[in-house]
Amino acid sequence: MALVDAGVYLSGAGNTPVWLPSFYIDLYPVTNSDYERFVAATGHATPQHWPKGRCPESILDHPVVFVTWHDAAAYASWAGKELPSSQQWEKAARGPRGETYPWGSQQTPAKCNTRESGIGSTTPVTRYHSGVSSYGVYDMCGNAWEWTSTLSEPSRYELKAGAWTSPFSRVTPAAFNDASSEMLDDDTGFRCAVSAEALHQLLGD
Repeated sequence: MALVDAGVYLSGAGNTPVWLPSFYIDLYPVTNSDYERFVAATGHATPQHWPKGRCPESILDHPVVFVTWHDAAAYASWAGKELPSSQQWEKAARGPRGETYPWGSQQTPAKCNTRESGIGSTTPVTRYHSGVSSYGVYDMCGNAWEWTSTLSEPSRYELKAGAWTSPFSRVTPAAFNDASSEMLDDDTGFRCAVSAEALHQLLGD
């Protein structure tokens, strides 16, 4: 996980200053391999794209998809973490200065997996080294939409990141998107976070 220090960052399309306490966020989206361990430990239902309930080796290091918000929240709880808020997610992506993209202000589609890449599927979460945020966090643009803990309206939660199905114009971290908590698709996954205070208490610091 990466530590995101407490402080102000520029949020949303209007670059509104927002203060957040420190937190940790996963360097990568939760992968199929990660999710497979969760399924083995808990008996949770497997994603529908795993043949006969087993994840193909070819996509073990890809983000898990076909997960509802409830699936994502269950995994986070099992891992002793939580889903990030949309503001936590955005700060981890844009940095304290509110960059347009994780890598800066340049429109560089080659730094992420979007529709323009022509790949037509998810990719390994470690693939886009040049697209990491200032905190060293991967896949904050493209590859898979990511659930957050932020309610947009009853039973709907905000999504961040964009996906391999998205045009590059839709993957800016400040962009708004949401979906029903029951939605599951081939381009939607998640990552986890935990407040610095909670982690330090857990470790006995």
